[in-house]
Amino acid sequence: MAKVLCVLYDDPVGGYPSSYARDDLPHIAHYPNGQTLPTSSGTDFTPGHLLGSVSGELGLRSFLEAQGHTLVVTSDKEGPDSEFDRELADADVVISQPFWPAYLTAERIARAPRLKLAVTAGIGSDHVDLDAAIAHGVTVAEVTYSNSVSVAEHVVMMILSLVRNYLPAHQVVRDGGWNIADAVSRSYDLEGMHVGTVAAGRIGLAVLRRLAPFDVHLHYTDRHRLPREVEEELNLTFHPSAREMAPVCDVVTVNAPLHPETEGLFDDALISTMKRGAYLINTARARIADRDAVVRALESGRLAGYAGDVWFPQPAPADHPWRTMPHHGMTPHISGSTLSAQARYAAGTREILESWLAGAAIRDDYLIVDGGKLAGAGAHSYSTTAGGGAA
Repeated sequence: MAKVLCVLYDDPVGGYPSSYARDDLPHIAHYPNGQTLPTSSGTDFTPGHLLGSVSGELGLRSFLEAQGHTLVVTSDKEGPDSEFDRELADADVVISQPFWPAYLTAERIARAPRLKLAVTAGIGSDHVDLDAAIAHGVTVAEVTYSNSVSVAEHVVMMILSLVRNYLPAHQVVRDGGWNIADAVSRSYDLEGMHVGTVAAGRIGLAVLRRLAPFDVHLHYTDRHRLPREVEEELNLTFHPSAREMAPVCDVVTVNAPLHPETEGLFDDALISTMKRGAYLINTARARIADRDAVVRALESGRLAGYAGDVWFPQPAPADHPWRTMPHHGMTPHISGSTLSAQARYAAGTREILESWLAGAAIRDDYLIVDGGKLAGAGAHSYSTTAGGGAA
């Protein structure tokens, strides 16, 4: 029997919800590329309910315990005496979310001799040391596409919030004021701007599609160039690198995975080449941007705004400078954890577990590392220094 260790974020401050704002979720038949939604044998949860917190348990307890497996759920993941570290020693499976990542470092993997499967409930497995997973024969999987559109919607919201100066204008109302000049002194139209995405995979392409109706000029860079028909449909301009694209854009959105090629990409040098007054949106991974370079760029006016929901570490400490830097639109890591997305990634996590427990192949779309090398979606998106090589 397997021991499954699941690390989830804490319940709401006021307790697990007894009711919800909506009664149902829209039916989504398939993802935009035709990929089917999760195909688990069943679900033991109500779609639209809070599943990603400790009490939600991703709807897994009855499914696992009915087969004699053990499920341990915790939010305590920091430090050598954390519940996560104590339970990891004999865990067969670790489940974590990008929003509250249990960092599976090389040291932790070495201390978990039974660990065979690391599942990301959502998208983004950079909290797992992929080199160590490859070396120790740990399969890494994530629920690809489950919350891609959720993140893309968040990106568009953040772009509009910054460009239109929405958050400060809303604060004027909350403060009982009505000074229109204060509210519009940093407000512009998005129309006609040049907007570029670093990476045009599932999330980046979804962002481009949603921005096209705003009559903007769309740019992208990606190591996998999009098909010509997609470029022509959206009137996209391709750039070989972020360093070549960033200087021509009014807005840059980062939608790339974190790996050696992207870590620290937006540093002082690259930001200095951007237009004065450009906006940078990062819902990918915090370490793609240099923390202090972002603060300096906002304070100097090089950047007009920065928004995102990814931090390092997560959760961010109270004194993290991104909490207090000027002209930001930061949120906790929430873009991919809407109640809509949770229903999909909870079902996808169960699908992965069902396959693994039955000794069946995990859907290729979900694989990041398998058989001692990058695999599936991981071979397309990630690079490592281990034997899996760079995709």
